Amino acid sequence: MADGTKAVVDTSVADEAALAMALGDIPGDTPDEQSGDAPDDTPAASVDAPVRKAAKGSESAKGTKGKGTKGTKESVAEAAEPTAPLSSAEIAAELAAGAAALAAAAKQSAEQMTAAPKKTAAPAETSAPAKSAEPAPGPAAAAKSPAVSDAGNGSLPSTLPAPLRHSGDKIADRYRLEECIGQSAAFSSWRAVDEKLRRAVGVHLLAAGHQRAKDVLAAAKSAALLGDPRFVQVLDAVQEGELVYVIREWLPDATDLAQLLAAGPMEPYDAYQMVRQVTDAIAAAHRRGQAHLRLTPRCVLRTESGQYRINGIAVDAALRGLSAEDSELTDTRSIGALLYAALTHRWPYPEDRYDLQGLPKGLGCVPPDQVKAGVHKGLSELAARALCEQLPHSLEPITSPEQLAKAVALTPKIRQPEPPAPPAFTPPRYNAPRPAQPNGGQGRPGQPPVGQPPGGHQHAVRHAPPPARRSRMRTLVKWTASLVALAAIGVASWQLVSSLNSTTDTGDKGSVTTSPKAGQSPSAPPVVSSGNPITIKNAYQFNVFGTGPEHEETAGNAIDNNPATTWSTSSYNANFPSLKPGTGLMIDLGSAQKVTSVHVKFAGGDTTAELRAAPKDTSDTPSATKSGFDLFGAALISASGSEVDLRPQQPLTARYLLIWLTSIPKDGDQYRGQIAEINVTG
Repeated sequence: MADGTKAVVDTSVADEAALAMALGDIPGDTPDEQSGDAPDDTPAASVDAPVRKAAKGSESAKGTKGKGTKGTKESVAEAAEPTAPLSSAEIAAELAAGAAALAAAAKQSAEQMTAAPKKTAAPAETSAPAKSAEPAPGPAAAAKSPAVSDAGNGSLPSTLPAPLRHSGDKIADRYRLEECIGQSAAFSSWRAVDEKLRRAVGVHLLAAGHQRAKDVLAAAKSAALLGDPRFVQVLDAVQEGELVYVIREWLPDATDLAQLLAAGPMEPYDAYQMVRQVTDAIAAAHRRGQAHLRLTPRCVLRTESGQYRINGIAVDAALRGLSAEDSELTDTRSIGALLYAALTHRWPYPEDRYDLQGLPKGLGCVPPDQVKAGVHKGLSELAARALCEQLPHSLEPITSPEQLAKAVALTPKIRQPEPPAPPAFTPPRYNAPRPAQPNGGQGRPGQPPVGQPPGGHQHAVRHAPPPARRSRMRTLVKWTASLVALAAIGVASWQLVSSLNSTTDTGDKGSVTTSPKAGQSPSAPPVVSSGNPITIKNAYQFNVFGTGPEHEETAGNAIDNNPATTWSTSSYNANFPSLKPGTGLMIDLGSAQKVTSVHVKFAGGDTTAELRAAPKDTSDTPSATKSGFDLFGAALISASGSEVDLRPQQPLTARYLLIWLTSIPKDGDQYRGQIAEINVTG
């Protein structure tokens, strides 16, 4: 009975299909294609009646599978109605109605995908779809269109795939794609070559019709305006045709934090440097209204010089559609996670990420020193305060990068571990000379010669001849006397030069303050030139050969008549000029003034500085560029010390003066220059 029912169903469906094909009313899509998933906005009438009936009969047949004879009879009775054969006229009418419904659905979907709404058509055009003789596309074609979201960006699609590109393709006839370094459903990331400037760059590609395209462009442009060298710079952001592309700086010598942690946890000093530099940079960005929102170990890069650079500020979050709500807490938690991972070599969440093992489930957020023994106590508390919501009563949570920066600054400075001492020099050993033997080197009668075993023949055992000790001693004495003489000559020469420098007329040379000599009071005031003081109108940082400004906001500390406040350079791993020619501070006197001396007081140690001056007719403020630097010409005078009095040898009239630092003191394990006060006299 069941087999007979199945035969009736199959026969009726086959007859309907054959008859429909004969009438020429079936659309080009097969029933299998039409039964695919349709978009949410497809009307229910888009599926034709015969297919719905066949599907209903199929579901009924599935529901009765495996039942007894009684169930089989009931299924035959239920299936009799949907599988009853129809006349040719009925089938033609059903198929015509289904085709009209599919045409209406396709038209509605096409209207939703248009970029701008069209004006109301003429009455004659409203009836055009009814007169069309072309077959309407089936639901399968409508299912291929992207889902549409009206939130935020109008009717832009939210699931538009990433643009398909290959190595060797060019973007904007300038950027040649080299290697795909990241791929997601919405965008792709590439290493590329800027053929115009012949340099490596990073490229993000996104479809211009994607919902996030406008947000990505806005985030890239705001990141480009940040101008902080601690962040990887955004070089360009353009929408061109179907593409949105973001061009960023590429750092070939940098290593991200995830790779640094592959070998194990960081030393306390390295972890302190990382969290200090990253926190200071993120806090500065928040003060300017910027947030990162997706700070991961892949975004923190350490260069060969030891400086940390942060990649993807604002752009990474926009590419992934992340919300900017509570941005301060989000970035603070992220920095806490980075410090936690650096101290423990564990990811502070249950899942494994960035080649790091996660914490056990149910453990919660515990301080790093409870996860790994030997973790620095101060850094462990910092990580817990920044990351964990529930803390011991003795600790207060940190909820913003600014608070975290202050907490890091209050942490006792962690010194760099001393390098292992080289092995001690061990002088070579010499064999002691043997005493001369009587009888031509023979022993007493009856004893064998030296070197010959008793009771045996003399073997060819020879010893090295004794070293000439007296000759060595004479040579050693000669060399010692020569070294002592050279040392005495050097000391005498140094004393002579020092005495000459101290008696040189300071009217022709820049005076230098030196350490007090014997018999001189240590509190003796430094040499300061006399003259009428000139008011300094303004001061500007002048980092020409760097990647960005150096503490522009504190440049005024050098001219506020308060030696306790200073302007400082960035911290460097090497001194000038091996790293770069120098950096400096430009002062504006307001108008061209006759200058006789410039007195500069430094902080932190001895510093070498040059005085340069722009032409007196310069009216526009020189820019911190190579052309602006060339405007100042050659150095007029140079001096070194903790305080210097720079006195030009020729009469000088100028408005803009440049204090150019060519050597800066060491600050811990790095180098940093500081200017406490500048005074100009005329």
